[in-house]
Amino acid sequence: MEPQKVAISPGCHVDLALIDKKGVKEQLSIDIVLDEAADFEHGLLGESTPLARVLLGEKAGTVIPYLKDDIYAIEVVSVYKSTSTPSQEAIEKRRAKLKKTIRAVEHTSAVVFASSFSGKWGDYDPDSLPKNSDE
Repeated sequence: MEPQKVAISPGCHVDLALIDKKGVKEQLSIDIVLDEAADFEHGLLGESTPLARVLLGEKAGTVIPYLKDDIYAIEVVSVYKSTSTPSQEAIEKRRAKLKKTIRAVEHTSAVVFASSFSGKWGDYDPDSLPKNSDE
């Protein structure tokens, strides 16, 4: 398959040029993956991220307006079907981070509730709530 004919979708490797307001181009190569395999540090961009959503369906040669920080536009340089697959380790790492984040949010919600609740039998003590075990 020729790179110019492939539309960006999960499972694609994409070479981009990020164009700033002065016209300077910075190269970025990524693989669009399912969210559970995302690991941007290793070039794996989740399909539901803002950048991926802008790219999905586009083809090589397209210049897309994209106003984010100092970026003015994105040029899709090339699109290929990815030859690599996300490792199971990356997927497990992502799941572990997500699970830890959910626990932290739940704990914060419990502290906020305990701090604001007042009942006729007494108040909750936020300091009595168990701490997260993986911190």
